[in-house]
Parts: sequence; C-alpha cells; structure tokens
Amino acid sequence: MDTNILSWGDGEAEKPVADATGLGEITQGAARVSVDDKAMINCRADVNQLLPLKYRWAWEKYLAGCNNHWMPTEVSMQADIAQWKSRDALTEEERHAVKRNLGFFATSESLVANNIVLAVYRHLTNPECRQYLLRQAFEEAVHTHTFQYIVESLGLDEGELFNMYREVPAITAKAAWALKYTQNLSDSAFATGTPENDRAFLRDLIAFYVVFEGMWFYTGFAQILSLGRRGKMVGIAEQYQYILRDESIHLNFGIDVINQIRAENPGLWTAEFAGEVREMLREACELEVAYGRDTMPRGFLGLNAALCEQYMHFITNRRCAQLGLAPLFPETENPFPWMSEVMDLKKEKNFFETRVIEYQNGGALSWD
Repeated sequence: MDTNILSWGDGEAEKPVADATGLGEITQGAARVSVDDKAMINCRADVNQLLPLKYRWAWEKYLAGCNNHWMPTEVSMQADIAQWKSRDALTEEERHAVKRNLGFFATSESLVANNIVLAVYRHLTNPECRQYLLRQAFEEAVHTHTFQYIVESLGLDEGELFNMYREVPAITAKAAWALKYTQNLSDSAFATGTPENDRAFLRDLIAFYVVFEGMWFYTGFAQILSLGRRGKMVGIAEQYQYILRDESIHLNFGIDVINQIRAENPGLWTAEFAGEVREMLREACELEVAYGRDTMPRGFLGLNAALCEQYMHFITNRRCAQLGLAPLFPETENPFPWMSEVMDLKKEKNFFETRVIEYQNGGALSWD
C-alpha cells in the first residue's frame, strides 16, 4: 500500500502513514489488505475495508449494540406524567434533581455525538472500530431523542431544559471542560502522525469516553434509578436503564481503543502524559462532585451529595485502574452496590418488575 514516510524525530522510529483521515487515492494493482496493514491510528483506511478483521472485540461490540436496540417511545410515560402532575407524588428536591438531570443529558448526548462524527471517526483509522462508531453515533441520537420524548411527555419548559448548559454553572463548567478536548481535532487542518497530535487524540478519547461517558453520567444514573427503585418516575428510570446499558459498552469500547493505541504506540504514554491524564480525571471528578451538590442540595431518601461524592471517588479509581494508573483517592466502598446489577452487560434485571429480560431486539420487547 502506498504510504508516506513521516519522521517523528527525537530518536523515535519512522512510521508509515497516510493522510489525516486514513483516506487517499486508490492505487490500482496494489497488494491486498492484510491484517498486519491495519492499525488504530495513522493507517490507510482506503475504502474502509472491513475484512479481514484485526480487532474482533470491536466487531463484537458493534454486534452487541445492534442486539441492544431500543427506542424511547416503546416505554410508557403515563405513570410518570401522573406523578409529575400530582402535588405530593414527588418532593421539591426530587423534582429539582429530575430537571437538572434532563437539562444536563439533553445537550450532553449531542456533545458526544458531535465528537464522534467530527473528530473520533476521522482519526480512528481502523475499519471495524469505525463500524462500531457508526452504531454509537446512532445510539447517541436515540439518547437525545429520549430526553426530547421525556420533556415533551411531562410538558416541561423546553427552553429551560435545553439551555441549562448555558444557564446552570455546574453544567456549563462540564460542557466547557469537555469541548476544549475536541475543538482542535474537529479542525480540518488537524492531522495525527506526530507524537504531539497523537497525544491530543488520546486526550480527546479519554475526555469523552473515560470522563464524559464513564464518569459524568453516573451521578445522574444513580439519582434517577434510585427514584425508580422506589416506584417514582419509573418510565424515565427504565429509559435511563437502557441508556446505562449502552453507555457501559461505549465506555468499554473507548477503554479498549485507548489501551490498543498505547500498545501500538508505546512512546506516546510517557510518565509526564500519565500525570496529565491523572490530573484530567481529578478535575473531572471535582466538576462532577460540584454537579452532584447542585442537583441535590438537600438530598432525598437514600441519596445525598456526600454519597454521590463517595461514588465518584469509587468510579474515578476504577477508571484509573482501567488505564493502568494509580488510584487518585483512598480506597473506598461503592455506596450504591445495586448500580452494578444495572450494569450487567449479559442481562438486566428490570427493577420495576420481577422478571429478568435478556437482551433482544427492541421491536420484540414486551412492556406489559
């Protein structure tokens, strides 16, 4: 395959690369693509030739995502509507937490989708990983649809909910933190192929997969699923359960991609860069703790900001371990052990019924 030779300098080996996107002119008569020709970044993607597969784990995650298909409109909102209209079904603290959740998630899923489409897909040059990204982008659209469906069903103020990222400081801070990690990569002039830019791409992957989807969604999941376990807002809680199922695969895919890039480009993950990543996770944890305080200043039955902070310390240490980093916080117990049950990727126990639902195509799900 035709490639250019790019020298990284500083004693690092020369590396064959194509252009920034992995695309290029088709070379008639060139050798057939082999597994060894494939790589996560800086590889000629040609016409996205899927076979032969190199990373079967990426293909399996694509298949798992397809098997997990669902749509928000399959979930009844009648009980939630009745509770929301009732004067005493929900406390003011619970209503505040629900609205803050919807306000954060309504725009956050779009931020993740934009990052996939404008940055990650362009620079992740492996075809089977790109196949999964296409599925993930659709799932992000479904998640955005979910929050529109909830807001419309409950008759909430659309302007208030969809502008919280501009008007609520705890939400603005998270969105601003995340955006700085994708702005350069979405620039058409940006190209991987140097240590500096390859690390920039890794930062982006860590910011969106490890932090955004792997840390920042979890306070909201715990809050809404806690309500659902007590028979409150069960339609929203069921939809959050499906979103959490999707996000668990997104997170695991992102971790696998990051670690595979590290394995293929060992010079990128220096001690200095590892320290930078740890600081990213520390900052992200602090922002999420502040968000937890904003969403539940007084707390409600079984849940408060202090427990959410403990949960974030637990989650942050787990993400450090998955990246091969030392923990940031002293060892702590998971204050919400029931969350692990929701995140079982082989089957899910529906908290609002007694049966266990095996993953299946959404069109075949029964909601009775």
